[in-house]
Amino acid sequence: MSNIKLKLQYDGTNYSGWQIQPKAATVEKVVTDCIERIFQEKIKLVGATRTDAGVHALGQTANFKTSRIDKMPSERQLLRSLNCLLPKDISVLEVETVDENFHSRFDAKGKIYKYQIWSSSVPSPFFYRYCWKIRYNPPLDLEAMNFAGKFLKGEKDFTSFQGAGCDAKTSVRRIDRVEFKNNGNILEIWIEGSGFLKYMVRNIVGTLVNIGRGLTSPEQMEHIINAKDRKAAGETAPAQGLYLMEVTYKKL
Repeated sequence: MSNIKLKLQYDGTNYSGWQIQPKAATVEKVVTDCIERIFQEKIKLVGATRTDAGVHALGQTANFKTSRIDKMPSERQLLRSLNCLLPKDISVLEVETVDENFHSRFDAKGKIYKYQIWSSSVPSPFFYRYCWKIRYNPPLDLEAMNFAGKFLKGEKDFTSFQGAGCDAKTSVRRIDRVEFKNNGNILEIWIEGSGFLKYMVRNIVGTLVNIGRGLTSPEQMEHIINAKDRKAAGETAPAQGLYLMEVTYKKL
């Protein structure tokens, strides 16, 4: 039995998220179909995280096991074959044979997300599917947003940022980094942590934007966290601005 680890990137615009769903186009289903076509057997593809509908990924990790050693091409050949079969909005960046006990989800030690906000008053026909276009005038107060971001760091109960229908056993997570970067007309919000609840990153971004707009004071972020109430936080930021950048692991 071989255990194969994949690193993937995809444009989530046309997909109902990562996880297979009945009568819906999902990234997991498309990739699984291509793998099964190559190996000519049913496989179970395990993703490191289940990105939501419309969310993109530049560093999703997944793994699958195969008993068809006779059909096993080299890692380079498998990479090439998958990318020939996959649609243009999904690609495999890396293929690696790993220990049979490796699990892309349970062995992950952290995840890095980036959220993009279009910060120009002039809309772009090229970035509207990949950023959140918000009202520009007046510009967001980055100093206030950065101050509020400091309250998010550390191990905390993030119930206030948990989306409805979340099946996590605990709402406690650890955030290690909240960083803001200006990249031309795009404001990037980078969030790194041990793991994230359903809609957690997008709910955090929506709250930070309220603070940047002056609708909520930066000091209020601490009270929002302590409230452990979704109603205390801001709106859910749109899916198209969110990117899974990397899943981190201990050295394999």
